[in-house]
Amino acid sequence: MIKIIVAVFIVAVSGVGFSKDEKNALRDLLSKANEPRILFVGNSYSFKVPKVLARITKERGRQVVVEGVTRGGWTLEKHASSKETLVRIREGEWDVVVLQEQSQRPSFSIAQRTKQMIPYVRILASEIRKAGALPVFFQTWGRRDGDRGNKESYPDDSFEKMQERLITGYQEAAVAAGQALVVPVGEAWAKEMTKGSGKRLFAKDGSHPSAVGVELSARVFHAFFFGK
Repeated sequence: MIKIIVAVFIVAVSGVGFSKDEKNALRDLLSKANEPRILFVGNSYSFKVPKVLARITKERGRQVVVEGVTRGGWTLEKHASSKETLVRIREGEWDVVVLQEQSQRPSFSIAQRTKQMIPYVRILASEIRKAGALPVFFQTWGRRDGDRGNKESYPDDSFEKMQERLITGYQEAAVAAGQALVVPVGEAWAKEMTKGSGKRLFAKDGSHPSAVGVELSARVFHAFFFGK
C-alpha cells in the first residue's frame, strides 16, 4: 500500500516547485558517491526517518549512511547554537544535510518566521555549505486537527490550513538558504488526507508520525534523493 501511495505522489508532484537542474544536481551528487552520507538535523518528527530511509535505500542495492542529530522539541535556533550539532555538520563529511524545523514555527506569521526561523536557517545552511554538503529541507505535515496550541492566532485551524502555511514557511526557508531544495513530505501527507486515508499516518497525539507515517515520509525522501 505504501509503495502505491508514494508512486502516485511522485507522478503528481515530481516537477512542482523545484528546479529540475537543482534536483538533478542533487541526484547526480548522490549517485556518484560510493556510499552517500546524509545527516538529519531536527527533532522528534525526524527520530525514526533516518533508519527507515537507510533500510529502503539498502533494499534497493545502495549502500548509504544516514544519521541524525535530533532532540525532542528542538528548533533550528537551538541547533544553530548547539556545539554538538555544529561539530556533526562540520566533521561528518556529509553529502546532504536535511534541516527540519520545529513543527509549528514554519506555519507562524511572516514576522515570527523572520525573527524565529530565518536567521538560524542562514547560519546552518552556511555551515553545511562550508562543510561541502548540500542543505535540503524536510517539509513537515500539518497537525491532524490544525494548530490547537495557537487558537487565538488560528481559531478555525485545520490540517489543510496549517499545511498551506508550512509550505509557504519552508519555501521562505529554502530561499533564505540560497535556493535550497525542499522535500515535500507534507504534501504527500496532504494527498492522503484528501483521499480520506491520512489519519493513519498520525500517532495518537495527532502530531507525530505513526509507523505508517514514518514509512511514507522515508519513501518520499528516497524517491526525491534517488529517483526510484
